[in-house]
Amino acid sequence: MKKLLTTILTTSAATVGLLMAGTLSANADATYTVKKGDCVWAISQEYKTTIESIETANNIHGHLILPGQQLRIPGATAPVTATQTPAAPVTSAPVQTAPVQQAPATAPTQPAETPAVTAPAAPVETAPAQTSEPAATTPAPETYTGGNLQSYVLGQMQSRTGVSASTWDHIINRESNWQPHVVNGASGAYGLFQNIHISGGSVQQQIDAAVNLYHAQGMQAWALY
Repeated sequence: MKKLLTTILTTSAATVGLLMAGTLSANADATYTVKKGDCVWAISQEYKTTIESIETANNIHGHLILPGQQLRIPGATAPVTATQTPAAPVTSAPVQTAPVQQAPATAPTQPAETPAVTAPAAPVETAPAQTSEPAATTPAPETYTGGNLQSYVLGQMQSRTGVSASTWDHIINRESNWQPHVVNGASGAYGLFQNIHISGGSVQQQIDAAVNLYHAQGMQAWALY
C-alpha cells in the first residue's frame, strides 16, 4: 500500500530573556525599639555585634536603656532581594499530519486472568505512648571565664529569676559598680550585689546567694518595687 505522509511544520520562536539576581546583602545601620525586659547585652547578641559599639553609637551610660527607646545598631546586615524578570513564552504553531491508511488488524484474544486472592493483613499492635519527663530548666548559655563577667552574671540572673538583665545591670552598677570583691565598711555588705548575708565568695557563689535572696525577699532586698 502506498502511503503518503505530508507534514507541514511551522514553528515561530520568540526571544527569551531571563534576568536573575540572587540575594544581595548590604551593610547598613539598623534601628531597634527597646522592649520591656531588653538589655544591651541581649540586643548585641541578636545583631552579632558588641555592647560597646551599641552604647557608643547611642551615648548609653551604665548599660541603662528604657522601653520605647530607639537604638541605632551600627554595621547591621540587611537583606536586599533583586526582582526576577519572567521569561517570555514561546509560541509554536500546531503540527498538521495527513491521515495514514492502514489495513485492519485483528488482535488475538487472550484468556482472562483469574484475580489473585490476597490474605488479610495481620493487625498491627501499637505500643502505648509514654509520657516524657518534664524538661529541666535550661541553664545560662555561657560559662564564666573571668573575662566575661558582665555577660555571664546578667545571663545567669535573668535565666534564674526571670527579672530582665537590664534591671540587674542597674542594681549591680548602683551597688558595687561591677566590683566583685568590694566590701562596705559600714554595713559589711559584700560583692557585686552588696549582699549583707555573705562576707566573701567567688562570683558564682555571689550569684547563688543573690538568687536565694531574691526568692526570699524579691526585689525589695535591693529597695526596688
